[in-house]
Amino acid sequence: MGTPDFAVASLQRLLGAGCQVVAVVTAPDRPSGRGLQLTPSPVKKAAEAANLPVLQPEKLRDPAFLEQLASYQADLQVVVAFRMLPEVVWSMPTIGTFNLHGSLLPQYRGAAPINWAIINGETETGVTTFFIEKEIDTGLMIFQDYEPIYPDDTAGTVHDRLMERGANLVLKTVHAIEAGEYPRTPQPEAHDLKAAPKLSRETTEINWNQPAITIRNFVRGLSPYPTAWTKINGKVFKVYAVSIINELLDPGFATLKEIVTYSLVNTPTNVGEAKTDGKTTIVMKVADGWLQIDSLQAEGKRRMTAEEFLRGNRLSLDL
Repeated sequence: MGTPDFAVASLQRLLGAGCQVVAVVTAPDRPSGRGLQLTPSPVKKAAEAANLPVLQPEKLRDPAFLEQLASYQADLQVVVAFRMLPEVVWSMPTIGTFNLHGSLLPQYRGAAPINWAIINGETETGVTTFFIEKEIDTGLMIFQDYEPIYPDDTAGTVHDRLMERGANLVLKTVHAIEAGEYPRTPQPEAHDLKAAPKLSRETTEINWNQPAITIRNFVRGLSPYPTAWTKINGKVFKVYAVSIINELLDPGFATLKEIVTYSLVNTPTNVGEAKTDGKTTIVMKVADGWLQIDSLQAEGKRRMTAEEFLRGNRLSLDL
């Protein structure tokens, strides 16, 4: 059971190892693109390429879907990046249903664990397999695997590494269950649990009145999707990358851009205001220094570097 690319790697790993996948459950086809044509999910495409039966219920409690699902008499259900399952679904197999979660549980329970781990400045994350129970992301753990978060990582780069690490863990979990030798470890109680709630437009707007490192983590934790955003001259821009600038730059410059940046950040500016030379550089005064906007996207336009944007667009000094 899965829908996005993150789940495809696990399906393919199981198939490549000769596991008997009897059916795949994924989301219904959705309108996509300029023509709003119905588009299958990545998991559906992978399943059809492997000639597997595909179930696409609109409602997981639909009696017709439940009857069809039960007809496969699955021993085990594997869930990777899918919807929240009702008990009638996850309790159906004789062994149960396990889920792959993109964090080291019990930390970062919720819909966006990769994003929030980076936003919060973590230096390590991982993947967990666990049996699904009534309370979301709280079931008995089977295995965990760890993955570092590097200073220049984004949600996209960590996603791709966890996708592969998670696929390996799914296969390890299936083999252990098949052999009848697998742990069922209660999740430890913790008083400092960090949640990973679903991201929304309201929670992805940049607050420039924070420290530079906080904003940088926020931007890279949302890049490339769903992307942090801000308003420039009353227009909405997605911001994909920023870098921290030392306010007291070394005057031994090597490039014209460094000279420009030095002049911009050494001009008295209020927190939350921008400076630009109108040609190559956009910098923002934040709570404890300066940030440079490196990559952004105007509404209706493609993603650009700041220099590419400024070549064809005027930008006032105020955000």
